Amino acid sequence: MKGFQKLTSVDQALQLFLKAAPARKLNAETVVLPFALNRVLAEDVIADENLPRFDKSAVDGYAVRTEDTANASQFRPKTFALTEGKSVGRKQAVQVSTGNPMPEGSDAVAMLENAKRVEGGIEVWVALTPGANVSLKGEDVPKGKTVLEPGTRLGPYHLALIGALGRTKVKVYERPVVGVLATGNELTKIGHKLHPNQIFDTNRLMVSSMCFELGAEPLDLGIAGDDVEEIGCMLKEGLRKADAVITTGGTSVGEADLVPEVVGRIGKPGVVAHGVAMRPGMPTALAVVDGKPIVILSGNPVAAVVGFEFFARPLICRQLGLKGTELRPVVKARLTNRVTSALGRKTFVRVCVHWEGGELFARPVSARGSGAISTLTEANGYVVVAENREGLEEGETVSVSLFSSIVEAKVSV
Repeated sequence: MKGFQKLTSVDQALQLFLKAAPARKLNAETVVLPFALNRVLAEDVIADENLPRFDKSAVDGYAVRTEDTANASQFRPKTFALTEGKSVGRKQAVQVSTGNPMPEGSDAVAMLENAKRVEGGIEVWVALTPGANVSLKGEDVPKGKTVLEPGTRLGPYHLALIGALGRTKVKVYERPVVGVLATGNELTKIGHKLHPNQIFDTNRLMVSSMCFELGAEPLDLGIAGDDVEEIGCMLKEGLRKADAVITTGGTSVGEADLVPEVVGRIGKPGVVAHGVAMRPGMPTALAVVDGKPIVILSGNPVAAVVGFEFFARPLICRQLGLKGTELRPVVKARLTNRVTSALGRKTFVRVCVHWEGGELFARPVSARGSGAISTLTEANGYVVVAENREGLEEGETVSVSLFSSIVEAKVSV
């Protein structure tokens, strides 16, 4: 066994990897709106009509002419005759609800709170300006405007906007297929009988779930033992069926760490980086075989997550057709404890962010090794310590990338 003689920086490794991996051909498919949620848009969405389609009331109240409200106040209210027609004349008002078309001749709406029913009509207590409490035709989206562009991940609000334009379907990019392969004689499928010195293969489930969460379609390639022929056969099958492959295990420098060696045998250019200056996840390797990218992750769960975060995530975002890599939400928080790190390596520190006294604090989750899955469930974010830092001090304000929500503490009643 020998250690890594040279480590590649995280940024350089990613640059080498993405440069070596050709961009995936993006094919589009048409789906109905409810099934477009979280998909990536593959076309320009252009408004073929105005939104709103007509001038409409933005509140519940009374449509009036603004000139008739001049100098109105609580002490000198203006009186209007209440009508039910589709037009408003001098000193007339028509009751309207939110979203109703504005009656002809009216140019403002007096809110219910600023008016009072009286015998024969209403009193208005405020002076209005033209357009007050009115949503004007085309105010939201003018006809002909491009409202959404390709590369946009479609959320609930995007779907509502597309639906407001009268469309029931939209073009989205097809999901990339990512093959997920676990390696190691010590692994067995979850739910199967464990033999001595065996563990359940949870990495395949975790990595597949992270792919699916991003919007890719995971392809289960199973478990390969520590055998060159078996690993090579299963990798070739994955490369044939998938747009990219992610493996876990078999990537360090031990006798059974065979994956980088096998990858180098089955195609070109092969491994472009092996051994990355980060902690955990140093054994991560990156490769391209015959135009298909391969991310070779550590078998330790936390190290696998870190490798996925820094390398698989940018790759999948590109394969989805997104405009760029989707960054994690970042918050500023104060560290509750000192954190140590090694110079020359980018360190990934799991933290739990919580509210206390109106301020955000980040509590480092006990680093029980890169195989401790529970440290991921106890944390809701991570802090990256730069290569040129030997640690972070207690009370220091840090940037936390969140991978789950900050849950507000329950208030006892």
